[in-house]
Amino acid sequence: MKIIATLALLLLCVLAAFAAQEDQRVRQAGQAMSEILSTPNGIPQNLLNRAACILVFPSVQKGAFGVRGSYGRGVLACRSGSRYAGSWGPPALYAFEGHGVKFPAGRNTAVILLVMNFEAARSLLSGRVKLGPQVSIAPGPAAGTPEKASPVTDAEILSYSRNRGMFTGISLAGSTLRSDANADQKLYGKKKLTAKEIILDREVEIPACAKQLVSLLNSKSPSNPS
Repeated sequence: MKIIATLALLLLCVLAAFAAQEDQRVRQAGQAMSEILSTPNGIPQNLLNRAACILVFPSVQKGAFGVRGSYGRGVLACRSGSRYAGSWGPPALYAFEGHGVKFPAGRNTAVILLVMNFEAARSLLSGRVKLGPQVSIAPGPAAGTPEKASPVTDAEILSYSRNRGMFTGISLAGSTLRSDANADQKLYGKKKLTAKEIILDREVEIPACAKQLVSLLNSKSPSNPS
């Protein structure tokens, strides 16, 4: 019995450690978003207001898939409602995988993706999406920059990066986004949980670690006026 009790305690400690890692990921995403939205040449307000969802990867590492590969873990936060036009809700955890992406100088870059329509948002909830072939993507314009015509205004996702204080649009065509279901289960403490159940069905409450991110988004852009 003592052995069983010891093993059970060790298992609980391991699960708690994993949950703490996901908790930290969400907190880092909230901090990265706070810094970006306070940047004068950051995301244009009109684009933020039109976004159905936002993906925040606080740290994308180069070299994870060889010389030209990149990998990052972050969060997806979406607006409520069938057409993603209401207030922001609990986040789901996502992974970014890129090959040949040219980031600014430095190995550690924050990546922000604005999902501009509900069709693209629903594609993301399917599990894995290839940027470019499956969902159109273009570098996003910074605040103060005249909004250009196609492909920026027609793109389903607008992409940005922040590195060493510099914030700019970035090309991520060919990269992959995928739901991190195992991380979701650890964060929310549920054995079976999908991104759709978190984002659309709202089967979970906003965790404490996501309060900064969700409150910030609801403060800066409480609804989609379009």
